[in-house]
Amino acid sequence: MNIEKYKIEEHNQQYEVNHRKKLAYLREDVVDYEGVLQKLTNFQIAIPSWALGSGGTRFGRFPGGGEPRNLEEKIEDVGLLHALNRSSGAISLHIPWDVPDNYQSIRSLAAQHGLKFDAMNSNTFQDQANQERSYKFGSMQHVDRATRKQAVDHNIEVIKHGVELGSKSLTVWLSDGSCFPGQLNFRKAFQNTLESLQEVYTALPSDWKMFVEYKAFEPNFYSTTVGDWGQSFLYASKLGPKAYTLVDLGHHLPNANIEQIVSLLLMEGKLGGFHFNDSKYGDDDLTAGSIKPYQLFLIFNELVEGMDAQGMDHTTDLGWMIDASHNVKDPLEDLLQSVEAIMIAYAQALLVDREALVQAQQANDVAKAQEILQDAFRTDVRPLVAEARLKANGALNPIALYRTVAVRDVLIKERGAKTVATGL
Repeated sequence: MNIEKYKIEEHNQQYEVNHRKKLAYLREDVVDYEGVLQKLTNFQIAIPSWALGSGGTRFGRFPGGGEPRNLEEKIEDVGLLHALNRSSGAISLHIPWDVPDNYQSIRSLAAQHGLKFDAMNSNTFQDQANQERSYKFGSMQHVDRATRKQAVDHNIEVIKHGVELGSKSLTVWLSDGSCFPGQLNFRKAFQNTLESLQEVYTALPSDWKMFVEYKAFEPNFYSTTVGDWGQSFLYASKLGPKAYTLVDLGHHLPNANIEQIVSLLLMEGKLGGFHFNDSKYGDDDLTAGSIKPYQLFLIFNELVEGMDAQGMDHTTDLGWMIDASHNVKDPLEDLLQSVEAIMIAYAQALLVDREALVQAQQANDVAKAQEILQDAFRTDVRPLVAEARLKANGALNPIALYRTVAVRDVLIKERGAKTVATGL
C-alpha cells in the first residue's frame, strides 16, 4: 500500500497552525536550531523484517491480519513507515526467511520506496527444514566440527546475499550456551566460537563490518557463550578492526548501566550499533522508550558526547536498528512509536549544554550536572522532531494519518485476515 503525497499534505494542513505555534515557543531556546534540525532530518533507523508481523511468546501468537507474506510485502511495509516518518529509510533482513528470488528486482523495489539494506542477520539459533545437523546443543560452540562448519557456511551465505543487495554489515547473534552446570567446557566453547567467527570474519568484504551481539540469557539459562558486552568486546578485539560489539537494550540483566557500557565501547572504538527496544524484566522487546525513556535519553547523551569527541558522523558511523516484538499492538503502529521515541531521545541529547555539563563535572557540582541533563530531558522536543519530518515531506502526526487512511484495514483486504508474517 502507498500513501499518496497529497494525503500527507492534506493531513499536515490540519495540524500546521498548532504545530507552528508549539515550534516557535521551542525554537527560541534551541541553540544551533538549524544544525539540530538537520541532524534530525538525516538520522535514519533501520526496521527489521521480522518486526513487521505480530510477535508471540512460547504460550501463543495472535496475528492481526494483513501481515507481509513475503520479502516484497515487507519492503512495502517499511516503505510505508518511511513515507510517514521519513526516518525509517532502511530495512534489515533475516536469512533464511528473506532470501530474494531476484536481487535486482528487490533492489529496485527498495529504491522505489527510498530504502537501503541495513545489516544482514544470520540464524543459527533454530533448526530449519532439511537442515543436516541440529543446533540443539549450540552452533559455533558445538563440540562437533561439522556442525560448527554448517553454522559458518550459513553466515558466509548471508554475506553473499548482502553483497548482492548492497548491505555493508553482518550481525551475528548466537544462542549458544548451556542450561546446566557441567554441560560444556566454558573455555572450549569460547575457543570453538572464536575460531568459527574468525572463519566468517575472513569472508567479510573489505568495506563490511561484523557486529557481535550478546545476550545474558535465553534460551540457555546457566551460561551464554556471548553473554555480555565484555565477552562480545573480547571476541571483537580478537577478530580485528572490522568487528564490533552490537548493543541490544534488552540483552542485559536488570538495572545494568547501559549508558556506561556504551560510553566505554565507544571510547575503545568497538561500538558497532544498536538494537532499540525496551524492557521491564529482561529481553521483553517492548516499544522503545515505553518503559524507561530516561535511560534511552541517557544512552543518547553518551552517544552524542562520545561521537562528537571522536568526530564521528551521527548518521552513518554506527548502525541504528529497532528489534522489537509486537504481541498486542498493530506492528506498524508500534514501529512508528518506537522511531518517534528514539528521535525524541536523540533530539533531547542534542540539546544538552555540553560546556556547562563539563564545568559542573570538573567542579564536582553533582546537583548542577543533574539539572543540566534533566533540563534537556524535560524539554518537549516533539515539535522539533515533527518539523524534521515535515522538512523531509513526512507526516506531522504519523499514527493519526495511519489511522485516518485505515492502513491496517486496507492491508487486510489486500492480503487477508489470516496471514502470518514469515520469520520470527
